Amino acid sequence: MESTHITLHPDFSISPVDPRIFGGFLEHLGRAVYQGIYQPDSRHADENGFRSDVLQALKALRLTTMRYPGGNFSSGYHWMDGIGPKDQRPTLNDLAWASIEPNQFGTDEFLKLCRLMNWEPMLACNLGTGTPEEARNWVEYCNLPGGTKFANLRVRNGSVDPSRVNLWCLGNEMDGPWQLGHVPAGQYALRAQQAAKMMKDADPDIKFTVCGSCTVDLPTYLEWDKEVLDYVGDYADYISLHRYAVNRGNLPDYLASIAGIDRQIEEVDAVCRFIQAKRKSHKRTYLSFDEWNVWYRTTGPEFTNGRGKFAAHLLEEEFDLSDALVVAGFLNSFIRHADSVKMASLAQVVNAIAPILTRGDDLLLQSTYYPLLMFANRRDGLAMQMRISGPNYPNDIYGNINYLDGSAIWNESTLHLFLINRSLNEMSDAIVDFNAMIQSVESAEVLTARQATSANSFENPNEVCARSFDSIKVKNGRAELTLPPLSFAAITFQLF
Repeated sequence: MESTHITLHPDFSISPVDPRIFGGFLEHLGRAVYQGIYQPDSRHADENGFRSDVLQALKALRLTTMRYPGGNFSSGYHWMDGIGPKDQRPTLNDLAWASIEPNQFGTDEFLKLCRLMNWEPMLACNLGTGTPEEARNWVEYCNLPGGTKFANLRVRNGSVDPSRVNLWCLGNEMDGPWQLGHVPAGQYALRAQQAAKMMKDADPDIKFTVCGSCTVDLPTYLEWDKEVLDYVGDYADYISLHRYAVNRGNLPDYLASIAGIDRQIEEVDAVCRFIQAKRKSHKRTYLSFDEWNVWYRTTGPEFTNGRGKFAAHLLEEEFDLSDALVVAGFLNSFIRHADSVKMASLAQVVNAIAPILTRGDDLLLQSTYYPLLMFANRRDGLAMQMRISGPNYPNDIYGNINYLDGSAIWNESTLHLFLINRSLNEMSDAIVDFNAMIQSVESAEVLTARQATSANSFENPNEVCARSFDSIKVKNGRAELTLPPLSFAAITFQLF
């Protein structure tokens, strides 16, 4: 294969990378909370009942935000069921996942976890079966000092100081017919605007994410976003996007779907800019990609219906190398669109379509854990425009697709480069030129394996993991490297 030329220049940046694009999502779904984050009977449990082995693995990823409690779960969740003495909390039938919810983990436990992990909490209000007033009361419970009804209730429950939750989602996937309380766009917009006004009255400093189109496949795609943004107006600090990548049996097409992430971001951002211009507003609504991941093996009812069980094994996807490459592609796309994408939440963080799996007291890091880890310490700085010129292949949906997909972040004396080789069987040579400023390689890792379907297991946990990457040479201010087929590399260069 002929070489690919990657050209960057310090005069052509996009925007500072917002660290909140490296966020997570914790939903009351399957074993994500119970037997995942929270398991008091585990030998790994700390004094709060949190699993220390899971927390240690998550700490390495340096996640910045955590969205909670859902997801679909949030549209039937009433936050007051999850506070107060645990022996007085109700056990309920969760309709979203047809599972038993004991409410032993709720608002106060979640906020304690966020403080422990240095996560910024993002709470999703129930605008499905809930009311704007219920959402306002939740803001008071979390954010206001003592002296009023719900703030005093928090104090009585043991949290004297307010948590000052700044990020609030006004519902979840309300455009989806599967969602509890689903309504047309106009009715959702009315509900969201009412909630936002009351919540802002309780705490003027909070920020909102309104529900955008949760999939490009719905007939209301973009029309929903336009109507909601036009009515909610300047209350909308962010609008949500959701996407789950799917392998339909054609690997080149699956890897090409990264281009679909770019397209979705650009289309929704275009709607935001259109409404801003139409309303003659000075405020720009940014994008929150607050659900994203790979998910296609465990989508049927046998994987999504808990059948009245507690902590059922739902959505427990087993990821392979190809999935890890697409996960890296999501993050490349977010960095390429750093001017519009300001938050993103990997769905989920443990057990349910997650990079971490537990089995009893054992823990497994899946293939998708490693691209997240490889980005974790290389994310600060300016996203850079990147010109990739080299071999490509045709795709029926997205046209010609470069074999190399990439992004780059410049941070004064260092350049972080992230590259995916989508070729199934050929090495890819690349020449990287950053205005002849590359001096040396500070660190480099590569993620690859024997085949696309290679995966980690409890019996063989190191089949797909990041390893040192040595196939890089630097001369005359440029770098030359060779990527294995089906690989992802993260490289930090020292600059002159």
